[in-house]
Parts: sequence; structure tokens; C-alpha cells
Amino acid sequence: MLMDREASGMRPWRFVLWFGAVSMLADAVYEGARSVTGPLLASLGASALVVGAVTGAGEAAALGLRLVSGPLADRTRRFWGLAISGYALTVVSVPLLGFAGALWTACALVLAERVGKAVRSPAKDTLLSFATAATGRGRGFAVHEAMDQVGAFAGPLLVAGVLAWSGGYGAALGVLAVPGALVLALLVWLRGRVADPSRYERPASVADGRLPAAFWTYAAFTAATTAGFATFGLLSYHLVENHLLSAAWVPVLYAAAMAADAVAALATGWLYDRYGARTLAVLPVLTAAVPPLAFAGTLGAAVAGSLVWGAALGVQESTLRATVADLVPPARRATAYGVFAGAVGAASLVGGVLVGALYEVSVALTAGVVAGVQVVALVLLYATRAVNSQGVA
Repeated sequence: MLMDREASGMRPWRFVLWFGAVSMLADAVYEGARSVTGPLLASLGASALVVGAVTGAGEAAALGLRLVSGPLADRTRRFWGLAISGYALTVVSVPLLGFAGALWTACALVLAERVGKAVRSPAKDTLLSFATAATGRGRGFAVHEAMDQVGAFAGPLLVAGVLAWSGGYGAALGVLAVPGALVLALLVWLRGRVADPSRYERPASVADGRLPAAFWTYAAFTAATTAGFATFGLLSYHLVENHLLSAAWVPVLYAAAMAADAVAALATGWLYDRYGARTLAVLPVLTAAVPPLAFAGTLGAAVAGSLVWGAALGVQESTLRATVADLVPPARRATAYGVFAGAVGAASLVGGVLVGALYEVSVALTAGVVAGVQVVALVLLYATRAVNSQGVA
């Protein structure tokens, strides 16, 4: 699958690792912020429905707007420019969030941070997909995701420590400006070393500009499983509002969930390279297990649910993206990532509002509805394998 390792200025695995370092620092920034989004919004007067809607809308923005940024990346081939711009928007929005004095301002900054992810993600995933053609899709995306989670683990702990010391969100999120600056510096350096990562992958000979039928079925599967996926904002809201955990300890739990994310990503990435996308059957099972655990009335069960939530997120953030790269040829891959994310974004909005609303009615009802949606997701995963004539899934 390699086209030219040395012409790109860096070996494929080194590129994956350096790009992983970028994501590690960026995750320290935005996951540090996300770890306290629920309590922060609640402190400004938000209800459970508002927290669920805002965090769900944030995920919808992060995913849905890729319908624009994905095709734009394929059309312009300016993968680096879009990646750097998106990261810049994120690392600027997060420190400002800590100083938001009104609920509407905080909501706007939460959405702005997610828009930054929308701008960069199709370009970033495409850049990474080129190198993983040489390293192995599952392993390459899994190692990248595991490095993400080093930052996702450290960021919430840093926020928790500063929050406990200062008692305010301003200092806790303001300190994240430091890793944010390092993100931009490292991106500029990496672009200078590897201006054209597409040389890592041999161009596909397929001239058809349409996205494969199996891709559309696969996008439907991912949307279905995401529609039942609770946001951590709602999980943390439950913990704090039911006095199971103080706001200062929520980021610590989030960090533990990110550790579960990394382990799940590495495990399913290895299994994916060995067994294919059938490995993804574990995702609906994990998603269905979250509500009855995470929304329980005891700390132990709620913690267990948060860890299961982290494991499910690890599968979403690594192996799901690897499958897209295998289903779609390079020339249409950024568009595919955009369309894929758009479908998932719509499902995230539905899921955020749905789970938030059901939670206010009954935890048992929430668990039942989510389980039913995951059964549908499993059927769609099977359909993807049947439709894919190349046998990737």
C-alpha cells in the first residue's frame, strides 16, 4: 500500500506518532473543558434538559458541519490549512469558557469549540488515513486514539487540580491555554516536515465519484448507535445534582473514563485488523449498558457506567474511523468523513435531547429505549457486511 515513504519526509509510524502528539495536547485542552461542562452550565442555571440539549447540539455541530468541511477538503486538498484553522478555534474558545458570566455566553463557547472540531476533523482524519495505509488501519487509528487519551486523561486531572485549588472555572480552564499554544506550534512544524502525506498511500484506481453503498449502510449503523449514546455532560449532571460526587471530583472520573477509552481503542483496533468490522458489534452492547449503570442511585454503579461510556467512546473514536478509510478510496475520503460525521451529528442531537428528556421521566424508560435503538444498530451492522461486496466489513 505504500507509495513513497521517504518522499513524504517522515516514516509512516513516526507521522502517526507525531500527529498523535498533536491530538494528545489538543485533547488535554478540550477534554479538560468537557469534563466540567455539565457542572459549569448547571452553575449558570441550566436544567438537565438544557445540559443535554447544549451538549448534544455541540456534538451535532462538531459532526454535522463536516458535511461542508469534508467536501471542501477534498475539493481544495488543503488538508493542513483546515486542520490548523480548526485546532486554532478550539484552543482559543476553551480558555474563554472559564470566564463566561452568563449561560448564553457559555453555551456559545461550547458550540464554538465543537465547530473547531468540525472544521479540522475530515482533513485530520484524511491525513491520518494516508499513513495508516502503511501501518494498518486498525492499529494506526488505535495508537492515535490512545495518545489522544493521554491528553484526555491529563487535561481533566489538571482542571480538577486547579479547580480544587482556586475554586473557580476561570483559572481551571485558563491554564489550558498553554497546551493549546503547543498544539499550534507542533502542527506548523509537522506540516513543514510532511507537506503531502498522501504519498504514503498508493492512489486507488477507482474513478467512480460516488460513495460506496456499504458506506451509506455503515453510516446508518453508526448514527443508530450514537442516537442512544448519552453525553458526559448529562452523566456528570446526574452525579453532581444527586450528590454522588462533588464537581471537583467529576474531572477525575472523566480522566478514568478516558483511560478506559484508550484501552478499548487499542483492543478493538488490533481486533479490527485481524477480524474486520465485525468487531464493532461490541459498540451497541456497550452503549446499551451505559444508562442503567451511569444513572443509578449509587456511586459505584454510576462510576462503572462512566467507565463503560469511556470504553464505548474509544471504539467510536478509533475503529469507526478506520472502517470509513477502508470503505472509501482516497479521492473521496474527506467527503466520506464529512457525510459520515453529518449523519452521526444529527443522531447526536437527537440522542442528547432524547436521553436528557427520558432521564427526567425515568431511568428505567431511558435504559429500555436505548437498548431498543441498539438492537436496530446491530441489524444495520449486519446489513453493512452483507452490502459490502469487497468483504471489508
